[in-house]
Amino acid sequence: MTDAERIEDLPVDQQHLIRGVAANLEYQFAGTFGPETVERFVLDSMNLMMQTARVTAFMPVLAERFAKQRLNALLRVEGPPSDVPAVLFLCVHNSGRSQMAAGWLRHLAGDRVVVYSGGSEPASTINPVVLDAMAEVGVDITEEFPKPWTDEVVRAADVVITMGCGDACPVYPGKRYEDWELTDPKDQDLATIRPIRDDIRVRVEALMASLGVPVA
Repeated sequence: MTDAERIEDLPVDQQHLIRGVAANLEYQFAGTFGPETVERFVLDSMNLMMQTARVTAFMPVLAERFAKQRLNALLRVEGPPSDVPAVLFLCVHNSGRSQMAAGWLRHLAGDRVVVYSGGSEPASTINPVVLDAMAEVGVDITEEFPKPWTDEVVRAADVVITMGCGDACPVYPGKRYEDWELTDPKDQDLATIRPIRDDIRVRVEALMASLGVPVA
């Protein structure tokens, strides 16, 4: 798939694919975003995901989920203020540290916090040893996938936690920023990743306490 700016620039089969994905989201966001906006987000999300994809068989599903997350973030930005805090975890590949942190926060806070994650240079898949490490403690992140950070997601976040992405991480005014110095789990074995996982849990619990969110 090419990095097209308009659906009409794509081959007919790819136009049908994107419009099929967009149709699912148009129904969900009816009355909030028009078809043109939904299609634009689906196309852009597909283009972003294709930049790092190794296997494209599940790309329509991932593009739909990514576009849905972005549209919900845009709704949060443009809609009325929310009492539910939003946290964005950023690292380089969005395949290890940020995924573990997001998994812990979803697990511990439930729907009392909106959770996002992203990477400055997203990997093609989540580190499989990270999946195993989180599964050991009853946190399933197998449905997650590496993705880049996008403007509307950063704008929607109240707190941005960075993890080793340095100057590549976005800095927006009015946000609360924290930098967590954590060992990168890339190419590490399970025994090495376990302490990283447990350290992240402690940090996430402290973050929740600072937001006034009790453990579920």
